[in-house]
Amino acid sequence: MQAPADSFRSDLFAGKIILVSGGSSGVGLALARGYAALGGTVLVTGTSEAKLEANREDAANQGITFLRLDVRDDAAIAERVAQLPRLDVLVNAAGILSVDAPFDEATYLDVIDVNLHGALRLALAGEPLLARSGGNILNIVSMICFTGSPAMVAYTASKSALKGLTHTLAHRFGRDGIRVNAIAPGFHKTAMSAPVWSDPIVSDRVVRRTALGRWGEVDDLVGPALFLSSPAAAYVTGETFVVDGGWLSGSGLD
Repeated sequence: MQAPADSFRSDLFAGKIILVSGGSSGVGLALARGYAALGGTVLVTGTSEAKLEANREDAANQGITFLRLDVRDDAAIAERVAQLPRLDVLVNAAGILSVDAPFDEATYLDVIDVNLHGALRLALAGEPLLARSGGNILNIVSMICFTGSPAMVAYTASKSALKGLTHTLAHRFGRDGIRVNAIAPGFHKTAMSAPVWSDPIVSDRVVRRTALGRWGEVDDLVGPALFLSSPAAAYVTGETFVVDGGWLSGSGLD
């Protein structure tokens, strides 16, 4: 199978700095590798030092620097962004999920703080640099923004709000030349979605409704991200790009 980055010019992001929050695993890591493959200088943040160190030692991560950053910490964000000589692409991929005690206030607020407020903190901190470079922001939301889940109350609320924030920031930052878009993944195989894809019965239901007849892989998100971050999407902003293999368009009645 052709690597997604092979569809683009190999130096597309040469000389560009890309900051990916929540990139030590899953979707964020796949996107970081995509930007690096096209010549970008990629900085990835996460909170688990063990994951960060493992990634530093992985030969697949050449061109990527892994840094510790908690997106709930305003001061740490300001310090990290102040160290950047420029910023061309900000990818907000940091996210957490809790399905236990969905209405526990402390847990709910923590999910909102990471998934929504963390993205806003980074966007506001990065705005001056992005305006200077004519850069763009890519928020990772979820297909759940268009549906609902009784088990994922805080996650659904946070990602739906981030989708709305994407549209709002597109207009807030647009006059400064900053584009803001979102990608809404569907059912992709990650550690976070493992309880679903590892259950044969539930997994089969997903596959039967999905037009392409399979689960998505994280690499399926790389091409859309590279496109939205590139000059090819110069007149695209305020959009939420659904990458779900056709799951939303299905009826679920097959």
